[in-house]
Amino acid sequence: MTLEEKLKNLPTAPGVYIHKNADGKIIYVGKAKNLKNRVRSYFQSNRGHDAKTRELVKRIHDLEFIVVDNEVEALVLESNLIKKHKPRFNVLLKDDKQYPHLKMTHEPFPKVVITRKILRDGASYYGPFLPASLARRTLDLINRAFQLRTCDIEIDGKLPRPCLEYHLKRCLAPCVKELCKPDEYAQATSDVKLLLEGKNKELANTLQERMWHFAETQNYELAAKYRDLHKTVLAIAEQQKMAMTADRDVDMFGFYREKKLLALQLFTMREGKVVGRREFFWEDLDAENFDVSEFLGEVLSQYYSTDYVPLEIHVPADFADRETLEQVLSERRGRKVKILDPKRGQKRDMIELVENNAKIAFEQRFRILQPDSQKVLEDLQEILELPYFPERIESFDISNIQGAENVAGIVVFENGKPARAEYRRLIIKTVEGANDFASMNEAVFRRYKRLLNEEKPLPQLIFIDGGKGQISAAAAAMQTLDLEAIPIVGLVKPPKRHNEISHLLRFGYEDSPIYFDASSPMFRFVQQIRDETHKTAIQYHRKRREMRDFTSELTAIPKVGEKRKLKLLRNFGSIERIAKATVEELSPFVGAKTAREIFEHFEKQRKLSISND
Repeated sequence: MTLEEKLKNLPTAPGVYIHKNADGKIIYVGKAKNLKNRVRSYFQSNRGHDAKTRELVKRIHDLEFIVVDNEVEALVLESNLIKKHKPRFNVLLKDDKQYPHLKMTHEPFPKVVITRKILRDGASYYGPFLPASLARRTLDLINRAFQLRTCDIEIDGKLPRPCLEYHLKRCLAPCVKELCKPDEYAQATSDVKLLLEGKNKELANTLQERMWHFAETQNYELAAKYRDLHKTVLAIAEQQKMAMTADRDVDMFGFYREKKLLALQLFTMREGKVVGRREFFWEDLDAENFDVSEFLGEVLSQYYSTDYVPLEIHVPADFADRETLEQVLSERRGRKVKILDPKRGQKRDMIELVENNAKIAFEQRFRILQPDSQKVLEDLQEILELPYFPERIESFDISNIQGAENVAGIVVFENGKPARAEYRRLIIKTVEGANDFASMNEAVFRRYKRLLNEEKPLPQLIFIDGGKGQISAAAAAMQTLDLEAIPIVGLVKPPKRHNEISHLLRFGYEDSPIYFDASSPMFRFVQQIRDETHKTAIQYHRKRREMRDFTSELTAIPKVGEKRKLKLLRNFGSIERIAKATVEELSPFVGAKTAREIFEHFEKQRKLSISND
């Protein structure tokens, strides 16, 4: 069916429409109360269309549509399709970082784990945690204070004895029926939920009630336990300094824009306290026809398709689908969710504070050409969840042609700057043929065995130019040396573009790649490390190959030994320049007689080449 036939047969029902280009790629996803009227409006007189819409219409070669029952379903479906296909002409929500969440699993005896993926699997997700280290600290607190399990075994209560975690007071041991009853574990789970939801006051009051109950029944051991938990929860509440009078969950959005560039800030408030902040950036907006209403509607529907839904959302301006989105989010939350655009008072003041932060972020992102190295390294530590600040970073790359002249390049960055005196080049000795995995294993092993023997500083982070295979090979070498605590990260190239990095892979988390915003300072820093490493390896490989070619060329000339070969190479640089040199130019380095023989050797080759032509 042609596009014209599809336009004639569109239904008048609500639904989602999908525009495709000549290659069949989805370029725009939209929703409509009336599919027929909305979709056909694109192809009627385009005088009223903005430049972006006119360009979109030029590229539409096909369309699909999905009929739904109401606007709410259309909004949800549109958001899901945009996040899945990332169409070129939709406003896409792109986060500069992938912040971690804490996930409470959906099983009889839940556990809490760190994750960067939010799935519809029945589990409860909390976050995002900013900085990322806060997620690790919170998880450690949960393990120590509330003692939820950390293992992956099936819990049936039939194990004869608990593991070491129980004896370290980091697990209630539900695996042993006599040690932990299901209702006791359920109570601990409920407490953790209150903590993660930011309901510190409610949790503190509950713990205090239990403390007095067990004290009155003379169960002093449990009373002491809840006393300590009560103190811990109060301490957490005290650390959250920024407070508002509203005693509820609120997300506040603000943005700052100049032409095609925009910075968006989100402040997350829980129990009346600002507990986190996120940043989003755009560089390709339609400068002439920017629509605040359309922008906010698309951003919020995408963001809350997976993330935690607060009871209130404050935005700097109203937008067309606000009531529909409120209905969708209320159904997800199970309570009434309000989206407000405050005009005055304390709520408006907070929006202006968020907008001011958005302007600062805009300045730092788009105007400052030389980012602060400390800030870039802190961001790198955060996104990679490194246990230590990456003061020293080392990077490896392997270079060969079909296994010939197999070498490794190693570069070192200290405090964000290249330490070129620390660069090293290795000849791979034990690997035959083009086996990058084995070559990487040898290079990493030899490098850190030598550093250990010489008692020299070790890095806080290692980059490997390659994917899972190279990372695993490097990790195996580090494990042999008992250095597996040093994080290893792979620099992965996108298909068909070998001069860029598409994402990072952390050893042990290979199924959770970290994707970059290509314009971020952190991406440019990692790209600089990768380029330096690649250049170091390639240059050494070329030098080795030239030496091989040079040696083979001069082997046929009598009286040209190893010393004379090296002397010629040092002074002329390549076999091509030696071949073009005169007797007078060669004589100072090998003597007049040998110089004559070398000259005549290449002269014969030139004449032979001419006769063959």
